Parts: sequence; C-alpha cells; structure tokens
Amino acid sequence: MAQSAKHRDALLKSSARLFRRQGYSGTGLKQILEDSGAPKGSLYHYYPGGKEDIGVAVVKVAGRVVGKTLGVLATKSESPSAFILAYAGMLAGWMKGSEFRDGCPITTVLLEMAPESELITQAGQQVMESWIDIMSEVFISHGWDSLAAERAANLSMSSLEGALILARVKQSSSPILDAAEELARLWGRDESSQ
Repeated sequence: MAQSAKHRDALLKSSARLFRRQGYSGTGLKQILEDSGAPKGSLYHYYPGGKEDIGVAVVKVAGRVVGKTLGVLATKSESPSAFILAYAGMLAGWMKGSEFRDGCPITTVLLEMAPESELITQAGQQVMESWIDIMSEVFISHGWDSLAAERAANLSMSSLEGALILARVKQSSSPILDAAEELARLWGRDESSQ
C-alpha cells in the first residue's frame, strides 16, 4: 500500500472510531490527525472539505461494510426471522466487544449532521436505503409482496437501531436481543400466514 493511501485509510479509521465513541461534534480535526498519525497535508489532500468530507466518507465506507454483512447474512438465512436473529446476534457481540462504547457506525454522524449537512444527509439516505433494500429482498425472497417487505424492513431497521442506543445506555446486549426476538416472532407469524 502506498504511503499516501495508508494515510487516507488511517484518517478514515480514526475518524470512524472517534465519531462512534464521542460523536461528530466532539471530535476535532487535530484529534483525528493525532489518532491516525497522518500528516496534516494528507487530511486536506484527501478531504479538501475538511471534517464534512471525512463525515461523508465515514458514512459511505461504514455503510458499504454493513451492507456487505447484511448481504452475506441474507444469502445464508432460511427466513426473515433467522436473518433478523443472526444480524442482532452480530450487533450484540460487537457492542459487547466494544464494552458498549460503540454504536452503529454512522448513527452519531447522522444524528448530529442531518439535515444541516446536505452532503452527509445524502450519504446517509443512500446508505440507509441500501440497507433497507437488502432487508426487503430477504422478505421478498420468502414470498412477501414488495410493500409489506419494505415496511417490515423499515420496522426491523428502526427497531435494531433504537436497540443499539438502548444497549449502549444500559450497558447490556439485552435490548438488541429482545428486539430481535420480538421481530422474529412477528415475522414468523407473518411467514406462517403467507
């Protein structure tokens, strides 16, 4: 990896970690530079718009990573319920592994910057829509019509995102696992009636 690409990746990883843990507003460019070890010039070379450009990049990259994870789970899951339970299990493990310091990799940025930053808002919309689309396809592939699938995917995503916040506050994986169990029960009932 070229030295410059190494700096870009270090800036992005440091920014994502700091944003997750202390928020977008609570993270300064100086702290990102210190944490990443990248020279100041590389920050403005890769992110000429400064912190907003970094925020957009973090949302897009984290969104792709989560999207790939959802895609893998979608191909392996036998039902929408199994998909939700598998995803929640991953989220719960990830939260516990971070000692409940992390949350969704893009939530803190979006909560603070949408709709004030049009660029970050647009990136967030694209990412969230891609996640919802993957979840919707899981439902559709099991016989749901597209409207019902989209609504179920929206409810699932909303529930799990909210559960991540509760898990962080309560310092427990229970909110994530409880939400997933209830969603799985709901989707299991719907699957049996199809």
